[in-house]
Amino acid sequence: MLKIRTRKWLLLVLVFALPVNAAPDYDLVIHGGRVIDPETNLDAIRNVGITRGEIISVSEKPLSGQRTIDASGLVVAPGFIDVHSHTPSLLGQHMNLLDGVTTQLDLEAGSFPISFYGEHFQGGAQLNYGSSVGHFAIRMKVVDDRDQPYAFVGHETAKMGGDAWVLPASPEQIEAMRILVNQGLDDGGLGIGVLLDYMTAAVSEPELRMLFEVAGKRQVPIYVHVRRGYTGDPAGLEEVITLAKATHAPLFVCHITHNAMGNIGNWLAMIDQANAEGANITTETLSYAAGGTSISADVFRRRDWQKIFDITYEDVQWVATGEWLTKETWDKYAKEQPTGMVNHHYVKEPWMKTAMKWPKMMISTDALPALDRDVLANPNVAGTFSRVLSHYVRETGLLGLNEALAKMSLYQAQWMEQASPAFKKKGRLQEGADADIVIFDPDTVAANAVYGDPYQKPTGIQHVIVGGRQVVEDSERIEGRYPGRKILGSVN
Repeated sequence: MLKIRTRKWLLLVLVFALPVNAAPDYDLVIHGGRVIDPETNLDAIRNVGITRGEIISVSEKPLSGQRTIDASGLVVAPGFIDVHSHTPSLLGQHMNLLDGVTTQLDLEAGSFPISFYGEHFQGGAQLNYGSSVGHFAIRMKVVDDRDQPYAFVGHETAKMGGDAWVLPASPEQIEAMRILVNQGLDDGGLGIGVLLDYMTAAVSEPELRMLFEVAGKRQVPIYVHVRRGYTGDPAGLEEVITLAKATHAPLFVCHITHNAMGNIGNWLAMIDQANAEGANITTETLSYAAGGTSISADVFRRRDWQKIFDITYEDVQWVATGEWLTKETWDKYAKEQPTGMVNHHYVKEPWMKTAMKWPKMMISTDALPALDRDVLANPNVAGTFSRVLSHYVRETGLLGLNEALAKMSLYQAQWMEQASPAFKKKGRLQEGADADIVIFDPDTVAANAVYGDPYQKPTGIQHVIVGGRQVVEDSERIEGRYPGRKILGSVN
């Protein structure tokens, strides 16, 4: 009897001593990838543990997750932040995700009211998105009494026409605009977007100063497409630098390479000098060389664009079809389709390289609205960041990999912290950061999108995670997961 009881006791001890299938420690684990964090300069093989949308662990030790992504041989990096995009659409989102973008912002044009921005994402977003306060929309409301909350509404793009685009505002109208700009910031605008070059004859010095005064008082960024001169004339840059220094406004100069042209080195030196004197100024460049905009843009309608860009009709493509224009087809489209888009090819590779090497240069898409696969856009929407990784990192060696990743994620997040505290947790791959992550093959990553065929997805962008949830797997977008969030500015 004693032996039987002893055996039962030993059996119970053995049962309780056996290992139990413990619950996984994390929602998602990324295993064995080359983890790069541009802020801390971490570049090592690590395992990443994610729970409830946050990076909880970056460890050399094995981690247990409900789901695991094998990242062996791949780079694991912060998701790319595009600070200059004009395509908050379902197709634009789709193409951006396949290029590693996890946060898409329109800061140059902006919107008003802020609540309208992201109209196409009402059923759910797969990436994060946000907008500045759009001065152009406010100006149209005040001067023309017309509501045009964004560059497109539904699938209809806006025409850059009416008094708001050409007539100076009265002092009373300028004050009315001041009230609405502040309202937009109160409602969550990520700074102030100013399409100055598109209404170059309309916006007076007092009106522009008012916008800088609001930005300076509230210490939010002001994003300006500066007035364009002939082949790199710096007068437009000098104008906004002077205002930034006088008002202490954080200034973001949009797509500097496309304005400075062959004078890019001097423009960057001017910004360096202003920052040395206490200003707070930064800028961006694209990775595709052509400029893209509306055929009804001010520079085409009212100025000698051929002299400004040093090109002619044969250097311009009609975006929707990819055809190269002549004077006859240009005149036809300008009359019949004034909201149509053109790509004008004038930027030179040496200008791009000079810009990219500037220490704090950010890279963005300036993607045109992508609304329908049968209506073309520019290739920026699908290949901007993969092109940097292939052409400027792997092929030419212009940028180191860690350096390039900082220019595509960290610097954007650090700058945007002035607009919203949400960015303190973005652009990094470290414990406590948001789990917005791109995983790619550094040996094969490449852009396939080209002018005339812009919706070709990249090679080598394997997985994308937004808010801790995988939205791209094996280079295919996953439908049915909508972790994206609208990012709003803080009220200063």
